[in-house]
Amino acid sequence: MTVATQITTHIATLETLLQQWRPSFGPDYVAYRNHVYRVINHCIVYAEKNNITLSHDTLEIIAIAAAFHDIGIWLDNTFDYLQPSAQRANNYLVREGKGGWVEIVTSMINEHHKVTSFSSNKKDLVEMFRQADWIDVSMGVLCFGIPWTNIREIRKIFPYEGFHKKLIQLTFAHSLKAPLNPLPMFKW
Repeated sequence: MTVATQITTHIATLETLLQQWRPSFGPDYVAYRNHVYRVINHCIVYAEKNNITLSHDTLEIIAIAAAFHDIGIWLDNTFDYLQPSAQRANNYLVREGKGGWVEIVTSMINEHHKVTSFSSNKKDLVEMFRQADWIDVSMGVLCFGIPWTNIREIRKIFPYEGFHKKLIQLTFAHSLKAPLNPLPMFKW
């Protein structure tokens, strides 16, 4: 069954953040931007499929977590990027007067590569975000019940643009430096 979802293509806060970081992304800008929007849209489909209403604030929380979730790769030049990404999100939220969102946003970032479920609660934003990122990183092989037609439509508007190739390059380069810990961001 397809969930009829209007694909979100523009979130002002997200665009502002991504534009300020654009020089650091270099040629990876479009690939990361598209990844972020795919993750957000997977969250929206997940919410609709599970009869969860996303308020404006909740969508903003998802967008901020998505913007920051992998940013340490580019801004901190590290493949062990969860903590630096979460710290940047924390600093941003405090600076913007949204300190009440720090716990949920940093949890979404810190747990998004957890291999096993974070929570069985369908309304848990951390679990929703974790699944949304896994859908994208696995190119839809893991879909967590999200209809393939939705994944395809999202990918059509936000194509991969070399995102997965970049992940493979980063993984290979890091595994040469740290062969005993080639994927430091994964959690069980």
